[in-house]
Amino acid sequence: MRILYFSPRQCWPRDTGAKLRDYYLASQLASRCPVTYLGLRDPAEASSEPPPVESGFAAYHGVARESTYTVSKLVRGLIGPTPLTVLNYSSARVSRMLAEILQAGAFDAVQMEGVHLSAYLPVIRAAASCPVILADWHNIESEILHRYSQVNPSPLRRVYAWRTAKLLEPAETRFLAACDVHTVTSERERVRLQARDPAAEIHVIPNGVDVQYFGAHEPDPGAPRTSLVFAGSMDYSANVDAVVWFVNNIWPELRRQHPALSFTIVGRDPTPEVRALAGDQVSVTGTVPDVRPYYSGALAAVVPLRFGSGTRLKILEAMATGIPVISTRLGAEGLDLEDGTHLLLADSASELIAAVSRLASSPELWMRLSRSGREVVSRCYDWRALTENLYRIHCAAVERARRRAT
Repeated sequence: MRILYFSPRQCWPRDTGAKLRDYYLASQLASRCPVTYLGLRDPAEASSEPPPVESGFAAYHGVARESTYTVSKLVRGLIGPTPLTVLNYSSARVSRMLAEILQAGAFDAVQMEGVHLSAYLPVIRAAASCPVILADWHNIESEILHRYSQVNPSPLRRVYAWRTAKLLEPAETRFLAACDVHTVTSERERVRLQARDPAAEIHVIPNGVDVQYFGAHEPDPGAPRTSLVFAGSMDYSANVDAVVWFVNNIWPELRRQHPALSFTIVGRDPTPEVRALAGDQVSVTGTVPDVRPYYSGALAAVVPLRFGSGTRLKILEAMATGIPVISTRLGAEGLDLEDGTHLLLADSASELIAAVSRLASSPELWMRLSRSGREVVSRCYDWRALTENLYRIHCAAVERARRRAT
């Protein structure tokens, strides 16, 4: 079997959650069959190096997409019927390159990463090899935008997000019907999408973690723990909202109760409003080569998300290192984790402050959460085991298509 892995982004470097999912799913598939990776690149970004040879890809293509968020696209996205989320990734140049790769590769399957790429479905369906199409949903995009429209402080952005969500809902439903099989990151999302199209074949492939990489060392139970850590792409709106809300509404009281505590925001491309948070024992690192050293002395990883969708790799990575997690319920949404057993859940400012204080005052609770977190990610969220299931889904879909063709 030959697979074309088609994504709206390059998967290297692995500096966002979406890139991590793409890289590990694609590279683990490549250990089982030939995989060609085609990823789109923001034209404003410098061309990056391809993944290292150990990724195992048969070929790796990065192609610049057209400029996004232009005035024309913003207007067309507002008027409809095509949502801005799809317009930003639609390109005649990409269509031509995709057709050329399909013609040369004779692929049995194409894995598409999300509704963003739905404009390219006709190109894939026209391929001579008649590949099956597996759509991998990192999130339900309309859900993210509905939630964003409820919390963003800008009335204009709230309205535009609401309008885009309304246009995305039918686009997602059409995408469900147009692809042969779908994978989502949680059972909750599977149920929501299945309700839109009961005939769609939908499987759950959770987000995962490289257990060997993050869990290489046991945490030292005697080490001083005086920092809180938030790790994620700091140009992603949900992460920006989370840290701004945390620092403005929670951090002052935490500092009063725990004067030695510090807060570190780790992640690429911090926006100006994130950079402005630095000070008063708050540090903003920007891009780092390795997040693990920031976890090594942490009291907890905090995930105070107020909107978003999908599941959070940041939670799984922290747990794999043995660092307890304090998260909002939405932040931990979709993960099979229990409050008080694997992590602490808290939604309001007072609940988050109480959770931090509880963890800081109880070494026994810290060690119990550390051990249970490491155990659950090793058992349920290792990329290697997750991708074995994905490979079986591809094989079954291809075999059904072959039987229908004969």
